[in-house]
Amino acid sequence: MQGKLPQIYKDGPNSTSSNREQDKTFGLKNKKGAKQQKFIKAVTHQVKFGQQNPRQVAQSEAEKKLKKDDKKKELQELNELFKPVVAAQKISKGADPKSVVCAFFKQGQCTKGDKCKFSHDLTLERKCEKRSVYIDARDEELEKDTMDNWDEKKLEEVVNKKHGEAEKKKPKTQIVCRHFLEAIENNKYGWFWVCPGGGDNCMYRHALPPGFVLKKDKKKEEKEDEISLEDLIERERSALGPNVTKITLESFLAWKKRKRQEKIDKLEQDMERRKADFKAGKALVISGREVFEFRPELVNDDDEEADDTRYIQGTGSDEVRPSFDLTY
Repeated sequence: MQGKLPQIYKDGPNSTSSNREQDKTFGLKNKKGAKQQKFIKAVTHQVKFGQQNPRQVAQSEAEKKLKKDDKKKELQELNELFKPVVAAQKISKGADPKSVVCAFFKQGQCTKGDKCKFSHDLTLERKCEKRSVYIDARDEELEKDTMDNWDEKKLEEVVNKKHGEAEKKKPKTQIVCRHFLEAIENNKYGWFWVCPGGGDNCMYRHALPPGFVLKKDKKKEEKEDEISLEDLIERERSALGPNVTKITLESFLAWKKRKRQEKIDKLEQDMERRKADFKAGKALVISGREVFEFRPELVNDDDEEADDTRYIQGTGSDEVRPSFDLTY
């Protein structure tokens, strides 16, 4: 009877170095012994580096370490160039450094990691933040809650909260305070607004009239109702129907020539009508150019008739000086 053949482990494509190490050392007894540990170390070295001698292995390890150091050095140089100036942190005596967030970590410059004595928890600042006893958080919220972010419903709610009780105590009147309306229209109304007409003692109503619409809302509605030029052209073009003449260069030039002739004919008709009114004495307003066009004989008058120069003899001397009549 033949004995069992020893099992041979072959490195497959999916086998890893850890699997090969286990296969090589499988079945060894007393692995904790010094001799067996030395053997296991040699097997592990052979699996990882093959037939390389220790000198080549040491050289490759040194090259890897050198590359890693160069990369780290380059990163440090970049951080030195671009990092902001951070002052050294100082804490009070007896305080826990872990209760203070590292200033270098906040800037992304801390290289100590877990060894840093300061905390790297950014949420610690919000947890340890002290609120001032002189500041009411509600006041800060009211200051940020301005009228710019309100709609009509929110505006009515604020008015009712601010003036609701005061309105009940006032004399019954339906007249709305003009200062109140001006503040609403000018976008100056808010939680801290005080009526210039007497504050809460103002006799007029500080409430929106029924159907009141803000100006900015009106502008939005008007803008929505506006029709663009493109939409207007398309609407008018679609209203013409399908039975229309297509525009070509020849038809466009003929239309342009016809329109120009119509304009000239209209001007001539207007000129004839004004000329007839001028002759009949009906034209009250007429330009100088039209006068010479309607009465061309005025241009052919003698030069002597148009001479407005008069000569006056001065007293006490024989000198004759010309005098010009500048009246029209």
